[in-house]
Amino acid sequence: MPSPTTVETLALRVQVSAFAGPTLPPGYAELLREGLGGICLFGPNTGAGEDSVRSLAAEIRTASAEGGWAPVITIDEEGGDVTRLEALTGSSVLGAAALGAADDLALTEETGRAVGVRLARAGINLNLAPVADVNSNPDNPVIATRSFSHDAGVAAKHVAAWVKGLESTGVAACVKHFPGHGDTGQDSHVSLPVLDADLATLRDRELVPFLAAAEAGAASVMTSHIMVPALDPELPGTLSAPVLGLLRELGYEGPIVSDALDMAGASAIRGIPAAAVLSLAAGADLLILGPDKPTSLVRDTAAAIVAAVESGELPLERLEDAVARIDTLLAAFAGAQQPEAVLDPRFEERSLEGARRALATASDDLSEIPRLAGAQVVTVDTEANIAVGDVPWGLPPDIVIRPGDPLPDLPDAPLIVQVRDAHRRPEVGRTVAELPGAVVLVEWGWPGAYDGTGLPRLCPQGFSLPGVAAVTEVLRRSGWNR
Repeated sequence: MPSPTTVETLALRVQVSAFAGPTLPPGYAELLREGLGGICLFGPNTGAGEDSVRSLAAEIRTASAEGGWAPVITIDEEGGDVTRLEALTGSSVLGAAALGAADDLALTEETGRAVGVRLARAGINLNLAPVADVNSNPDNPVIATRSFSHDAGVAAKHVAAWVKGLESTGVAACVKHFPGHGDTGQDSHVSLPVLDADLATLRDRELVPFLAAAEAGAASVMTSHIMVPALDPELPGTLSAPVLGLLRELGYEGPIVSDALDMAGASAIRGIPAAAVLSLAAGADLLILGPDKPTSLVRDTAAAIVAAVESGELPLERLEDAVARIDTLLAAFAGAQQPEAVLDPRFEERSLEGARRALATASDDLSEIPRLAGAQVVTVDTEANIAVGDVPWGLPPDIVIRPGDPLPDLPDAPLIVQVRDAHRRPEVGRTVAELPGAVVLVEWGWPGAYDGTGLPRLCPQGFSLPGVAAVTEVLRRSGWNR
């Protein structure tokens, strides 16, 4: 048996944790010197702007280098609804659903490249994106517009294009959430969803985009905390050897990255350290602990991994293999970031064109929108899922209403009402029905079956700044004068 120090270092190398704030805390600097695998950046780390993120990334690299390591510096930057670097303004690039609807592979690849340029400039080497889930369940509360399509073939070709664009800038991709979170009706942040599909369906639908991503050179794959009874009736995917073994059977050799282990689907009944051991034993390589974690959790998780090796629960060879896969990824992308990579000079214009096409494919007949002179914007505000977080969405509102609250005094003017995922939120529909001046509905979420109580609907298929521009154009053609 190797010395405890050696195993303890390996137990740190497989962990990626996170802290609050734009500067590196001393306790985390010490962990990085000791071998902590890396840091995942969230909104509280990025709110001070890109220069601040770049400085923070440099601090992380310096601390790791003092211990002789190279760190993983990672983030969720999907574009569209999920953005960390542009969390104060909203994403400047189209999200997955809009790109899939526009169906311009060159635009999708250039969007991945644009995200990569921004991440490379910030000093980030691994992006937890794109989403490869097929959103076959329109009531999915956590994937929705983060998916390129409800169609596996469409999702696959756009996932591959986005990966190619991102990795052309020297930033590694991590496609998610294997084996596919799209046909579920629960959010694994707060529960344990079940993907009730047989193996043939999985191969024909869920696995198709992941295969396309592997063929496109995706550097890593993220697991999902969902039950897949066709593969394992006992454990969620992140903790399941049959589920993660399937990924290896498909020919994928890069590191397997866990979704955040603080999510209920992974650790609600067992705690994060125990979930970490199970995930490693099942075949995961890089463990994401989740946002804003104390250093004590990292050390407790390392201790649990060391104890599992000493007891034989976790073979030392499995732990060493995990670190080797992480090191291979880091070596492949070491110094490869290209912050000055050249984008298509027409990228912004083509993004707007894509937003227009996405809007046209899902919206009602735009000629039915009534005159909007003097119209005001009403937001029916609902909480976003945890993956999206508290970020701007929609047109700047004149009035904000929460479903179930008493209605405020409303102006004697046409109302442009904006919502998110009204088809799965009956309380939103009831609120919209109570607005006597409502004349048009803007649905910023997945364009589901909600009929808008007869109002003409505009469906940009996710929020982004190009989407705002496309919606604004349509409204102004009907006389909106903001």
